[in-house]
Amino acid sequence: MRILHTSDWHLGRTLEGRDRSQEQEDIIQEICDIADEEKVDLVLIAGDVYDTANPPAKAEQLFYQGIYELARGGERAVVVIAGNHDNPERIKAVDPLAERLGITLLGFPKDKPFVSNKETPGVVRLKAGSGWLELGVPGCDHSAVIITLPYPSEQRLKEVLVDRLEDEVLQKSYSEKLGALFHYLAQNFRRESVNLCISHLFVRGGKSSDSERQIDLGGACLVEPDILPPAQYIALGHLHRSQRVAGLKHIRYSGSPLGYSFSEAGQAKVVYVVDCLPGETAEVKEVPLTRGKNLVRWEAREGLPQVIKWCEENRDPNSWIDLMIYVPEPLQFSEIKLLREMRPDIVNIRPVLPEMEQLLQVENRMSLPVDKLFRQFYYHHHQVEPKEELVKLFLELLEEEKEGEDS
Repeated sequence: MRILHTSDWHLGRTLEGRDRSQEQEDIIQEICDIADEEKVDLVLIAGDVYDTANPPAKAEQLFYQGIYELARGGERAVVVIAGNHDNPERIKAVDPLAERLGITLLGFPKDKPFVSNKETPGVVRLKAGSGWLELGVPGCDHSAVIITLPYPSEQRLKEVLVDRLEDEVLQKSYSEKLGALFHYLAQNFRRESVNLCISHLFVRGGKSSDSERQIDLGGACLVEPDILPPAQYIALGHLHRSQRVAGLKHIRYSGSPLGYSFSEAGQAKVVYVVDCLPGETAEVKEVPLTRGKNLVRWEAREGLPQVIKWCEENRDPNSWIDLMIYVPEPLQFSEIKLLREMRPDIVNIRPVLPEMEQLLQVENRMSLPVDKLFRQFYYHHHQVEPKEELVKLFLELLEEEKEGEDS
């Protein structure tokens, strides 16, 4: 079985007020094209379909059109779960209609999809329970058993399988609670099936970016990697950077298909294509996405003439630009207007005045490791690099001083 993993479309989201709807439409079409080119059997969309619980109608239309094309009239299975940005009721509302096209829409952790009519052509839901389902896909000799855990907030988690799990289990920490739930649901895995999991979680060790709004305060909804179920592939959503979890190639965040903050500048956007056979290790391939605009940062240390030159050269075409420009005095309105006319895709213009530059240098130095700060200090006063023995001695003395303060 060949699987495509994507997540965090955030339909309806803008970039600091700039409309992204055309980019979102283009990128979903690219995902559909990849699914066709790669002859994908099953698509997993791991949450945050929308950017808000009450998305604009245009975003909903784009979502429905996208999953309709992915499903190919019931020839390809599509499973979608709600993320923390989605309204779970809205996500699952049309599931009775979507099922006819091989699409499964799940909003809450406790959702139990209904089983298909066995005479239904195309994708069939063979079995299902709260938090899991088994799908039969045309052209595959084996089925897929999928653990499905839409965003499990503390509030939503309280209602999950309460009659099946012991009270003392439910009293444990969030991570342990999910571990017990995954263990329970994994009992549905079978040797003769492809065993998968899809969820919207923040797993410890994952690398985040500024575009993810915190799921819950205080880290209460952070989970440990070792509580995840023994699936052949685990498709995760929430973090916008594509990455492995705990270095394991079968547990991954696909990341968002578009960059939604300049902290994602330079990040590659991808989907994962996964080949999986019963009882065998999943093979994962990264497929780049190319139709969205890049996010880039310009740092113009030579001031306005340098930026004008870059604009005339059409530097970084098809990009959204975050501009930091070093100037001796504040920019005039006419200068800002000129830059925006030359490059309408400049999102931010951030002038750096001389006094601000000094503050930036201090902030940059404060963010350096202690050994690098010492090396810079030594070089500034002696014009030579310190010997490694001296750096080591300095760090040892610093550590001794810290221990003395703590005792």
